[in-house]
Amino acid sequence: MSSIGAGAGGAVVGAAVAAVAVGGGAPPHVLAVDDSSVDRAVIAGILRSSRFRVTAVDSGKRALELLGSEPNVSMIITDYWMPEMTGYELLKKVKESSKLKKIPVVIMSSENVPTRISRCLEEGAEDFLVKPVRPSDVSRLFSRVLP
Repeated sequence: MSSIGAGAGGAVVGAAVAAVAVGGGAPPHVLAVDDSSVDRAVIAGILRSSRFRVTAVDSGKRALELLGSEPNVSMIITDYWMPEMTGYELLKKVKESSKLKKIPVVIMSSENVPTRISRCLEEGAEDFLVKPVRPSDVSRLFSRVLP
């Protein structure tokens, strides 16, 4: 089992986000969605160590509820396979909403299934990460997805 810590990628992201905060802007707010409490804690920990503000929820339904009351979400990172509503279904609902469609959505999964990845990207996902998510993945997301 590999350990996840704030490696060089995390330091780079942390510095970049700190620079945004020093410039007067608040750190980006990321909504992390995963039904697995362990995976949710891991992704939230990586994001927080990189100075993101994180709200973590356990379902797509709760994510939509939060998005209805929290207008300042900078990015959504969601697991693909969850009960009740998959990450793909959450992605579709976000992209169909005139209020939410500009929020970047990143899908993550422990399964590397090319057709699933393609379908998510075609539906509007900004990226697809294969778990386990690493600090270097967060660094890449910050530079590609968030302004």
